[in-house]
Amino acid sequence: MNAVLRRAVVSAVGLALTLSMTAACGKAGGAKNEASAAGNPNAIGLLLPENASSVRYESFDRPFIEAKVKSLCAECKVLYNNAEGSAAKQKQQFDTLLAQGVKVIVLDPYNAKSTQGWVQEAAAKGVKVVAYDRLAAGPVAAYTSFDNEKVGELQGQALLDALGAQAAEANIVMINGDDADPNSAQFKSGAHKVLDGKVKKVLYEQSGQWEPTVAGQKISAAVTEFGKNGFQAVYSANDGMAAAIITQLQGAGIKVPVGGQDAGLDAIQRIVAGDQAYTIYKAYRPLADNAAELAVALLKGKDVKTIATASVDSATDKNIPATLLDAKIVTKANIATTVLADGLYKTSDICTADYTAACAAAGLK
Repeated sequence: MNAVLRRAVVSAVGLALTLSMTAACGKAGGAKNEASAAGNPNAIGLLLPENASSVRYESFDRPFIEAKVKSLCAECKVLYNNAEGSAAKQKQQFDTLLAQGVKVIVLDPYNAKSTQGWVQEAAAKGVKVVAYDRLAAGPVAAYTSFDNEKVGELQGQALLDALGAQAAEANIVMINGDDADPNSAQFKSGAHKVLDGKVKKVLYEQSGQWEPTVAGQKISAAVTEFGKNGFQAVYSANDGMAAAIITQLQGAGIKVPVGGQDAGLDAIQRIVAGDQAYTIYKAYRPLADNAAELAVALLKGKDVKTIATASVDSATDKNIPATLLDAKIVTKANIATTVLADGLYKTSDICTADYTAACAAAGLK
C-alpha cells in the first residue's frame, strides 16, 4: 500500500471512529437528559385510566392539566402516562414514578379498589396522591371530581324527559359502568333514585365495563331476551358505550331514547342527528385546573384545604379534602348554551359535512 493510500485509509478510519464516538455521546447525553427530567424535583406525575371508551382524557384532561400546571409553576414538568384500560399497566406506571422520585402524583385510577397498597406505599415515601375524577383507595392527599351521584340523577332525569308522557309505562334497560369504578356505583345510585317509581320497570341491568364492545353485546342480549318492543329507553353510563348501543339498536331496527355521559364530540353529533337523546356535560377545564392547583400546592408544601373546601370519605379513609363540581344535561335544545358557550367545541367542529342539514334544523350555524 503506497503512502497516499495509507493516509486515506487512516483518515477514513479516524473519521468513522469520531462519528461513532459522537453518536455514542449523543445517546448518552439523551439518556442523561431524560433521567434528569424524570428526577426533576418539580415533576408532577399524571396517570389517566384509558383512551378507548372515552376520548376526553387525551382531548381535554391531559392538555388542560398540563397547561394549568405550567401557568402555576413555570419550572414544573408533568410526567404523563395512560393505562390504556389496564390496572396492571397503571400499577407499573405508578411504580415508575415513585422510582423516579416524583413527589406528587395526580391519579385517575382504572380500578380504584386496587390502589390502596399503591397509595400507602407512596405516602410512606412522602409522595402525595391527588385522586382525580375517581376516588382512589388509600390515604390520598386530596380528591377532585364531580358530584357523581348528582350526575346519575341528571342522567335519570334526562331519560325521563326524553320519554315524556310515556315514562310511567316504560320499561328501561340500564348498561352501567365498570363495577371496579366507584363512580359507576354513584352514577347508578343517582339514576335509580330518579327512575325508580317513575318508570314501569328496569327490566334488564348489566355492567358494560366502560367497554363499547361489551355494551354492544349486552344490549344485543337484551333485544334477544325481550324483543324489539320489549323496552322503551336505554340508560348508558357513558357516551362510548352509548355509541355501541345505538349502533346495535339501529341494526335491529329499534329507535328508543338512549343517553350517555361525557359530552364527547361524536355524542354531540349523534344528539344533533337525533340518534342520541342526551349526554352529561362535565366541564373538564375546572376539574383539570383544580387538580393542577392541588398538585402544585402539595408540591410546594401548602395546605390544600384552602382549595378543596369540601370533604369525602372513601372505603379506607375519612375526611379527605375534596372539590365536587356540578354537571349539566345536554340535549339538542341547549347545545348552544352549554358546550358551545363554554368553548368546548366550535360550531364547525360539530357541523361537519355529514351533519350540515341536521345542524341547520337544530338552529346551529
